Amino acid sequence: MTSKPIEISATLSDVEEYWDTRPCNIRHSANTIGTKEYYLEVSERRFFVEPHIKEFMSPADWAGKNVLELGCGIGTDAALFSESGAIYSGIELSSKSLEIAENRFSLFGLQGTFIASSIEDFNIAVANIPSPDLVYSFGVLHHTVNPLSALLNIANQCKPGTEFRIMLYASNSYKYAMIKAGIDQYEAQNNCPVAFTYSQEEASKMMESAGLEIIKISQDHIFTYNVEKYKKYIYEKEPWFECMPEPQFKALKENFGWHLLITARK
Repeated sequence: MTSKPIEISATLSDVEEYWDTRPCNIRHSANTIGTKEYYLEVSERRFFVEPHIKEFMSPADWAGKNVLELGCGIGTDAALFSESGAIYSGIELSSKSLEIAENRFSLFGLQGTFIASSIEDFNIAVANIPSPDLVYSFGVLHHTVNPLSALLNIANQCKPGTEFRIMLYASNSYKYAMIKAGIDQYEAQNNCPVAFTYSQEEASKMMESAGLEIIKISQDHIFTYNVEKYKKYIYEKEPWFECMPEPQFKALKENFGWHLLITARK
């Protein structure tokens, strides 16, 4: 059973409205939204604060291959896949996020296909996109109303051998401990309508229920910066993290990181 810290009475419309109001990572730059400077700073900030994302994506590995992203947001990871030569397709529930992602691809001359859809309702054949070699989703499934149903819908449409790389929130984590203590919250904005967390065992069972074989599962990412200064683009670590030796911090991330990184195969 997954941890359900939020009462699940929300609908897809509630989820869409929430992310339309403030798309994920939209404030990763103080530049004007839609400019080249804005997009470049958004990418720089994302991969500086969460460097494990690039390693998890392995974008160069997917050059010339078909990548389907579930929940592309404002297109930050999408751009990296496209720049690395992947044949990219992304779906997104939030129309505002999709607009920003599409603008990025147009502005930088990137190739890719974007489709407005929920994961639960998405149909690869109707969308007329290639069968994916990789299904990628970073921090999205745990915000859907029924994560297993959404995952099953995609997995059932994929060919054997399709790889899945998915990040879910970890219940056995420093971040979740702070949330339960009332010190932190799930997202930068308040009142997230749906947020599930998973133990490694729970995540593995969900993958297996969708017909996916686990290749690797690990944890990473603890946010170390002073939040108020971070909002002003000042990267100053909290003193308890600043004084922590790297081997100890690495052990902390690997055992209590917020991001549960799952690689699986159909």
